[in-house]
Amino acid sequence: MFSYEDYKDLLNRFELKYAPENLFLEGDISLLTNERRVCVVGSRNASQNGLNRAKSISKYLCEQGITVVSGLAQGIDTIAHETAIIYGRTVAVLGTPLNISYPKENSSLLDKIKANHLAISQFPTGYPTNPKNFPIRNRTMALISDATIIVEASESSGTKHQGWEALRIGRKLYIMENVMNISWAKEMINYGAIVLTRDNYQELIEEIPLRCFSNELMELL
Repeated sequence: MFSYEDYKDLLNRFELKYAPENLFLEGDISLLTNERRVCVVGSRNASQNGLNRAKSISKYLCEQGITVVSGLAQGIDTIAHETAIIYGRTVAVLGTPLNISYPKENSSLLDKIKANHLAISQFPTGYPTNPKNFPIRNRTMALISDATIIVEASESSGTKHQGWEALRIGRKLYIMENVMNISWAKEMINYGAIVLTRDNYQELIEEIPLRCFSNELMELL
């Protein structure tokens, strides 16, 4: 029977430093290790153009057999999950316990994900919902993903936490070109982030590496 401890056994020493002590899973646990996983994140108060970009990139990821990871927030996250449910698979990483949807409007979306995809939380039932939970969950979201794509963000957006966590853990970070007028996005380029454009996104996504897990772990799933 697969457990989070089994998963941690496959992480290197550096990754273990950033892994949560516990992780609660509900749904198809094979999504934690099968195929590639790419996190799609962005503004809660997204523009229509941002929502369109999130839908387009999430659809393309699914068409490549890549699982879309996001944080169940309003805006970009919601569109990423909804698109992946139609075209492929998705993983939701929550900043709340698994029995609580934040925002409440996404409760039915969370139910769909738990029934047919995968929901993850590092917060046990009864753990209070607190704003500080969400930057903490960004680290976990970056850890389980092979790469992160920032679709849209503002100067003060919490999305920047996801970007820095991806870079810190050594995951690929892609920032869509429309975000590059923001100071922290420009700074992330200096630390290895890559600008994603209409011309290069297909090639860059194809190059995202697949982390391999042992046959022993796969037999537990």
